[in-house]
Parts: sequence; structure tokens; C-alpha cells
Amino acid sequence: MSLQVKILETLKDIDANQWNALQVSAYPFLRYEFLLALESQGCLGEKYGWLPRHVTLWKNDRLVGASPLYLKFNSYGEFVFDWSWADAYQRNGLAYYPKLVSSSPYTPATGPKLLLHPEAPSDTRDVLIKATLELSKHADASSIHWLFPTSNEASWLEQKGFRLRLGCQFHWTNNEYSSFDHYLESFSAQKRKKVKRERRRVKEANISFRLLDGNEASDADWQVFHQLYESTFDKRGGIPTLSLGFFKQIAETMPESVLLVLAIHENEVVAAAFNLVGEHTLYGRHWGCFEDFHSLHFEACYYQGLEYCIEKGLRSFEPGAQGEHKISRGFLPTETWSAHWISHPGFDTAIKRFVLDEQDGMRDYIEELQQRSPFKDSA
Repeated sequence: MSLQVKILETLKDIDANQWNALQVSAYPFLRYEFLLALESQGCLGEKYGWLPRHVTLWKNDRLVGASPLYLKFNSYGEFVFDWSWADAYQRNGLAYYPKLVSSSPYTPATGPKLLLHPEAPSDTRDVLIKATLELSKHADASSIHWLFPTSNEASWLEQKGFRLRLGCQFHWTNNEYSSFDHYLESFSAQKRKKVKRERRRVKEANISFRLLDGNEASDADWQVFHQLYESTFDKRGGIPTLSLGFFKQIAETMPESVLLVLAIHENEVVAAAFNLVGEHTLYGRHWGCFEDFHSLHFEACYYQGLEYCIEKGLRSFEPGAQGEHKISRGFLPTETWSAHWISHPGFDTAIKRFVLDEQDGMRDYIEELQQRSPFKDSA
């Protein structure tokens, strides 16, 4: 029996168990509960230029494949920057928007974007791509973009004619550390001394920490965290797209996947960091502070998370996009990918040349950054 294609404008139209059966359990930002909270708590829609157009494939009544897909009217919240492509279209009298984006909105984390049921037919990925290409025609989209797919997906998409774009983030790997001190033993003496000094300064400021999952965090905790979250965007001139309702909803529906780090000074919360907990990986996402304390950002966003990973036996820690300052704390440059299909033949050729040249430059950049590793064997 052939697969049936359905384009969903909301995940409310399907059952959570059906979506979560598509091998997404290791990736909290791809779970039904996370994506539905974005939709139902005012984080998407026309206001922000993210319109859900999820491609789903069905065999009888079973969901066997899907791609989280959005019709986009801007490039905000993607973390794979294509503003120059949009400008080039405009200069040539062409419309770059709308476009189609496969992503977990506002989440620069690698994970599968061509979601498959363990018993999916062998041609399911091909049908997903074909359905997405067909949707792009109906939507009059200039392009399709798979953001932060797995490396295997990226290689497969390249074979299908998509243009691969190489990026860089800074990730930590757990080499079976038994404690934070054990971890620091792998550092050169100078780098180890720097980290210890940063942690000591936070302790000397009489700051303590509470680490809470979704069950443990109270309504008051979420209220103060959201104020901190919004303050960060206010300081940087950004848009705080994630509502208080979103954080409270995922805390209720996927509590084990939430890690809220609260920094306490004189019985008051002065800073907080929000993380997502995967099956093997901790994902750092958002941070905010009411008062500036020396090294508090590093402690709340990195060192508390590293201790959590070591304690829980997590394999890796991905603390978000960008930030070369992470290297000296043990987060090493790591390749990330995106895959792009461009409908306009001329721009497709130009973008192909661009991404190939960019890959050469990015690999040189990654190789250079590796030399800054704090670890003894690469110092």
C-alpha cells in the first residue's frame, strides 16, 4: 500500500504517541510536547513568521514518517544565517520569502529532521522529500532548508541534490569523568587554574544554586526565570518569543526533560539558566541575570551543567550556538550542518559555489580553534 501524505497546520491533529514513536525520544526539542507547546502558547504563527506545515506520512492509520516543517516569512530564530541570500534576491527583484524550514524553532541543536518509525518502509525518506518539494510549489516557496540535521541525514540530502552548509558549535564530551575535579585533571595547569578561580569567585560571592526539573520548579520559579529570559533579549535588542506559558507547559508535560538552574544570593534569585535534558545530551538554551557577579555566567551556564552531566552519566553537553569563550572551559569546536534546496536555477548555482567556498573557510576556522583546546594532550 502506498504512503498517504498529510500536511498538518497543527500537531493537535495527531496523537502524541504517534509522533514520539518516530525515534525522537533522545531529542527533547523534537518531542510532540515541546513542539505543541510552541504552537499552543503563542510562540509561533503570523506574529513571528513561523507557520506550521508539518509533512506527515501514513500507512493505514499509522504515522510512519514526518518532518517538522514551517512556512517562514523571515529568517529569525533559525541560527543558520541566510540574510545575505534574502538581500541578493531582493536586489534582483525576486522574493526570497516565503521559504520552508525544517527545524525545531529557536533551537540550534542537531537532531533528526526526517523522522522515521522503526517499521517505516524503505522509501519513506524519499517520499518525505518528494512531498516537501511538492508543498514548496503550492506555497510558492523560494527554497527549502533542513537546519541542524544529523550528519547521516546531511550526507543523504547531499546525494539528493541539496546544498550542504557547514557550521560550527562548541560541544563537550564526557570521557567517563567521575567528578568535576577528575575532569579538570585533563586540563593543562594554566587552564585548570583559571576554571578553579572562576568557580571560587562565585562561591566567595555567597551564591548558591538550585537545580530543578519540571516537577520541582514552582510557578514562582518560572515567573522569575521568565523575567530573566526577557531581560536578556531586552539588553540585546532581540525578541523574547518564548512565552511564560510555553515554559510552564513543557515543565508539566515533559518534566524530566527540563533542567532549571537558579543562582541564589541573599535568598533571592539573581540569575538563571534553562536547559533541556536528552537521553544522552544536555542542551543549554537560555540565560538571564538581575545582577552582575564575576564569572556567574560561566558557573550557571557551563560548570553547573558539566557537573550535572558527570553525575547523570550524560555523554555530551551542547550549550547553544556560537561562543569561542567556551573552548577554554572544555567545549571544543564541532561541525554542524544544514541542507538547502533552491528553486531558482541561477541562485542555486551561486549558492552552491558560496557554500563550497564557505566550507573551506569553516574547516580552516575549526582547525585553528582546535589549537586552543585546554586539554593536556592537545595543549
